[in-house]
Amino acid sequence: MFNKTLLFLHLNNSYKMNRIKDVLEEKGIKQKWLAEKLGKSYNMVNSYVQNRKQPRLEVLYDIAKILDIDAGDLLIKRSDKNE
Repeated sequence: MFNKTLLFLHLNNSYKMNRIKDVLEEKGIKQKWLAEKLGKSYNMVNSYVQNRKQPRLEVLYDIAKILDIDAGDLLIKRSDKNE
């Protein structure tokens, strides 16, 4: 199930932006492929990648599972964003 700490941080906006774009680039994966695996439109995935829209927590976990990483690795802590 969901990590309670991650859920708490997500709901309290301690994490705002995501690293989906970075992870896709690191793994050499295209947004179109991720969209197909998620069952989402390319435009929706692109919104996540460009940080115009943040995925729901359940979707974030789905993305992490598809990319074979920890969900927390997809998040940028607000304080880290300013460094």
